[in-house]
Amino acid sequence: MDSKEKYAIIGGGPSGLSGAKNLKEQGIPFDAYEAASELGGLWNINNENSTVYESAHLISSKRMTEFEDFPMKDEVADYPHHSELFQYFSDYADHFGLREHYFFNTRVERLEEENKYWRLTTDKGDSKLYKGIIIANGCLTHPNLPNIPGTFEGEFLHSNQYKNPSIFEGKKVLIIGAGNSGCDIVVDAVHRAEKVHMSVRRGYHFVPKYLFGKPADTIGGVVTLPRKLKQKVDKWLLKTFFVVDPQRLGFPEPDHELYESHPIVNTLVLYHLGHGDMKIKKDVKSFEGKTIHFKDGSSEEYDMVLCATGYKLHYPFIDKEHLNWNNEKAPQLYLNIFTPHHDNLFVLGMVEATGLGWEGRNKQAVLVAKYIRRMEEDPQTAGKLSEKIRKGMPDLRGGFQYMDVDRMAYYVHKDTYLKQIRKHILMLD
Repeated sequence: MDSKEKYAIIGGGPSGLSGAKNLKEQGIPFDAYEAASELGGLWNINNENSTVYESAHLISSKRMTEFEDFPMKDEVADYPHHSELFQYFSDYADHFGLREHYFFNTRVERLEEENKYWRLTTDKGDSKLYKGIIIANGCLTHPNLPNIPGTFEGEFLHSNQYKNPSIFEGKKVLIIGAGNSGCDIVVDAVHRAEKVHMSVRRGYHFVPKYLFGKPADTIGGVVTLPRKLKQKVDKWLLKTFFVVDPQRLGFPEPDHELYESHPIVNTLVLYHLGHGDMKIKKDVKSFEGKTIHFKDGSSEEYDMVLCATGYKLHYPFIDKEHLNWNNEKAPQLYLNIFTPHHDNLFVLGMVEATGLGWEGRNKQAVLVAKYIRRMEEDPQTAGKLSEKIRKGMPDLRGGFQYMDVDRMAYYVHKDTYLKQIRKHILMLD
């Protein structure tokens, strides 16, 4: 089939695979492109763009993360290892017959609009015109490095380069950043390093992986509390009964309420702080050789700095204006999917929410596939959604005041978001 009759999907991780599955179910012809030699996205540790490390596991439980129509096997751990997830996505692709649609070891270098089609050019020099494009190359590949004055003369790396704890052996190590990856890595480091410190700018809310013998994210109350009351009650319960007070162990008081940023699902870091295996330091002020100066006036010498400072959205193959991405931290997309400038360009996976899981991404793909099908068979119905896209975005935050940082720029409230997605799917049915 001529590529001008097809859509193209960029990416072979969870969002790309769910996009492929739903296009196939709607009978929409497509090609798919994956830069690595296998599927799985970041969960394929052999993918050069993978940001997982040998000790990486899910921070949400398998039952709250899996695809509804393809549950993980019972023998898979509650919080699966990255190798189990890589196998899961491989099995998913085989089960739904998706692998045959993929061009592997093929990186998309450029997307350009051309007479209402999209010209896709790869690193192999191939160039094809496509009817439409679905971008699903992930959000966690391009490192966000801090801008710190001075020069550090020891080893300096970002967490995207980290794979195993042997690099810490016998060294004095500073981890900058206390997100979930930073806490995982510092727990690895305490078993190998001579000294381990963690520099933090703000405090965090910690949540254990298990409550009452069950994965914490599977436990929900019968009564739904008002948002502000729920924040206060849950915060009190966690600090009183389930988690040692992080402030007593050196963390600053959080500058945000519970659920206004992604919580830290790692209490081992608190365990090691309580045992004196590591120490919390203030924000870094400057580098000077191997000496690091902190904003509280203290200084320490280190052999290695590892920045667990997160990632930036990165769509290098397309001009930002196509994605309605001006000076904001993230593209301004309707439902985090649709651009107001094009009815044949979509983004899947540019969404974060506590508890959304991969099924939440799949619901995005369901909506996109149904929209494409309606555009071809029932333009009048599709036009109703097109009109909404042009008018502006609904509130997806559910009343929460999320932190004004890069990683929260595309954060949504799960229940509010899924309600909107279901509403728009019904509009097309």
